[in-house]
Amino acid sequence: VIKCKAAIAWEAGKPLSLEEVEVAPPKAHEVRIKIVATAVCHTDAYTLSGADPEGCFPVILGHEGAGIVESVGEGVTKVKPGDTVIPLYIPQCGECKFCKNPKTNLCQKIRITQGKGVMPDGTSRFTCKGKQIYHFMGTSTFSEYTVVADISVAKIDAAAPLDKVCLLGCGISTGYGAAVNTAKVEPGSTCAVFGLGGVGLAVIMGCKIAGASRIIGIDLNKDKYARAKEFGATECISPQDFKKPIQEVLVEMTDGGVDYSFECIGNVGIMRAALEACHKGWGVSVIVGVAAAGQEISTRPFQLVTGRTWKGTAFGGWKSVDSVPKLVADYMSKKIKVDEFVTHTLPFDKINEAFELMHTGK
Repeated sequence: VIKCKAAIAWEAGKPLSLEEVEVAPPKAHEVRIKIVATAVCHTDAYTLSGADPEGCFPVILGHEGAGIVESVGEGVTKVKPGDTVIPLYIPQCGECKFCKNPKTNLCQKIRITQGKGVMPDGTSRFTCKGKQIYHFMGTSTFSEYTVVADISVAKIDAAAPLDKVCLLGCGISTGYGAAVNTAKVEPGSTCAVFGLGGVGLAVIMGCKIAGASRIIGIDLNKDKYARAKEFGATECISPQDFKKPIQEVLVEMTDGGVDYSFECIGNVGIMRAALEACHKGWGVSVIVGVAAAGQEISTRPFQLVTGRTWKGTAFGGWKSVDSVPKLVADYMSKKIKVDEFVTHTLPFDKINEAFELMHTGK
C-alpha cells in the first residue's frame, strides 16, 4: 500500500480537500500509476457541483492526467513499471462489439463499474481516514498515485512533457477529434464553434488542420477572442452584440448557414442554435459539451427533414489505446498544438485555485 496526497471531494458543492490517502496495490489486470501532472476540466466541476446523476462521494476526481507506471497486477502485458502513460476515461478492450466496430470508440467492457465509481471487481483501491473513497471516470488523476484498469491506459513516448500531454487525456483530443473524426470537416468549408474554452479551441485547431476556410468563434467572453484567432478562428462574435438570435446572425453572415457547427458548452439552448445555424441540405452540427442531468434538446423536425444532421461525440471519436500515442507523436512532431492550451501551472495544493481560474474563464 502506498500513502500519498490526493484531493478528495468529500461532498458535492464543497472545495476539494488535500488528504493523505492509502492506495492499494493493483489487482489482476490493473495498473498503479504515479501521476506526474493533471489538468482540471469542466466535467470534474460538473460532478463536484452535484449535478451529475452518476456522481458518488467521497471521490477522487480528475481525468486528464499523465504519469509513470509504478506497478502492475497479474496478467498485465501491455505496460510495465517505468512506462510513460496517459490514463483513459474511455477504455479500449479490443474485444467488445463496440471496440470491434470501426464506427465508435465507446468501449463498454467496464462501463457499469466505472459509472459506479469502483474498479471492475466492484471495489475501490482508495481509502482515507478508514473510509472507502470512490474512483472517478476510471482514472482519478487528482491523486499522486492512482489505480486503473489495464484497458484504460495508453503507453506514450517517454520523451513527452507530461505537464502538457496530460491534456490529450480529454479536452484537446475531444475537440480536435470532433472536427476531424466526427464532423469530418472538409477543405474550404465554413465552421462555427460555440464556446471558446479549451475544447472549443481544439475544435478550431481541428477545423484549421482540416482546411476550413472560415472559422467563426462564438463566446460571450471577448477576452477569449485573441487566443481563438491564434488557433485559427477567422472572426469572433458575441450573441450579446445582436438583437436577433445568434443562429439567424450566422445564417446571414454565411449566405445560408455554416457547413459545420460545434457546441462546446453543454447548454441545450445553444445546441439548438448550433443546429439551426447550419446550412440547409448538408449542414452538420456536433454536440461536444455535456449538458446537465435531465435536460433535453429540441428543434423543429423540419430542420432535419431539410437536410441538416445532428451528431454527438465522446473523446472526439478516438479509439483511445490506439489513438492517444499517435496524438502524442503528432504533438511531438508539431502537427498539433498542446503547449498553447496551458494558461497556468500550479502546485497540487493549489488545485482549488485552478478550479476558480476555470470558472472565471481564465
